[in-house]
Amino acid sequence: MKKTTRRWAAAGIALLAAGAAAAAWVVQPALTPVAPRAAGEFDAASVARGARIVAVGDCMVCHTAAGGRPYAGGLPLRTPFGTIYTTNITPDTATGIGNWSLAAFTRALRHGVARDGHLLYPAFPYIHYTRLTDADIGDAYAYLMTRAPVQAKAPDNELIFPLGFRPLLAGWNLLYLRPGPKPDDSARGAEWNHGRYLVDGAGHCASCHSELDPIGGERSPAFGGGNIDGWDAPALTALLHAPKPWTAEQLALYLRHGWSPQHGAAAGPMAPVAHSLSLVPPEDVKAMATYLMSLQDAKAPAPPPPGANIDAARIRQGGTLFAGACAGCHGGAAPMMVAGGRPPLGLSSAVAGSRPDNLIQIVLTGVPWSASRSATFMPAFAASLNDAQIASIAAYVRADIGKRAPWPQLERRVTEIRKENQP
Repeated sequence: MKKTTRRWAAAGIALLAAGAAAAAWVVQPALTPVAPRAAGEFDAASVARGARIVAVGDCMVCHTAAGGRPYAGGLPLRTPFGTIYTTNITPDTATGIGNWSLAAFTRALRHGVARDGHLLYPAFPYIHYTRLTDADIGDAYAYLMTRAPVQAKAPDNELIFPLGFRPLLAGWNLLYLRPGPKPDDSARGAEWNHGRYLVDGAGHCASCHSELDPIGGERSPAFGGGNIDGWDAPALTALLHAPKPWTAEQLALYLRHGWSPQHGAAAGPMAPVAHSLSLVPPEDVKAMATYLMSLQDAKAPAPPPPGANIDAARIRQGGTLFAGACAGCHGGAAPMMVAGGRPPLGLSSAVAGSRPDNLIQIVLTGVPWSASRSATFMPAFAASLNDAQIASIAAYVRADIGKRAPWPQLERRVTEIRKENQP
């Protein structure tokens, strides 16, 4: 057989094998519904352990709509492919998962398949949850099944054609899903392995902190930075290149409390993550920080492309606006800075980053107040400052406080983000 013929034969066999594997994903049987168990039938210790897993996974945030009941779903997730509404994961039998068995729940987390056999969209990060152990999946199941049942049906998804046809997900799963837990790395210590398990599994940190390819798969290597809901999720492999290099201790503090005295406060989608992590044992967060700090690229990143030309007039205008609207809290002599121990703006990743999106988002939407003792609050300025004024403040903060090259096309980016934030 000629070499070319052998190559074509091998390619044909590979194509047939891939087709068969994808077909196997499409044909998923429905699992028998079960009668819901009373909350008191679940082991209390298992429920408590499950609360920890669900908190690391930040499940309540994604599965709770604005103003809605916890875990009842309905939160819109805006993706490049349309809007996906999160599902109800309370133990309601009509609209939630109350009649799901542990086997059905496990299949959803391991393989992305619902109890009735339909394929789940990977906005639900089952490619990470698949790494959970059977014990942790069982504990998470016990916790969710003891929540208050809520009858609430999520709106229909609004996806571009033909992505509403779920069998197409079989091919996606074939490309990106590797079911099952990973074994520990014997060359690493217990804390590192535990941190990897939490970060790569329940925490699914790469889902936000990695770039996505054209069909929504996470690009490799992971943790190189991404974007979620119009906010930049910074690269978790470049923490040593912050204005003040991160340490494992500072990172653990930030993850658990939502702020660091040397780096700033969590905002946007990261704020509720920190709130959830405040509910888990400190040793879990410490292990996550240990693992993440082991991923750092010591080599200095390539310099960013040239920014915009310095607009001295805009920076002067921004300085005047900053003095009136911002300096009361962020000026060097402000009580929050002197007595509150807050870091100067120049250390913030929102100011030092290569893109202005996070700084613009914070000025537009503010940082909502929470009941945490270490909470950070900032009012929203979307209604009181126009796009040109916000662009001027950003230009001033970047140049005068951050000592960084200017961001290009600031006013246009403010306009774009304001529009994207509109419901």
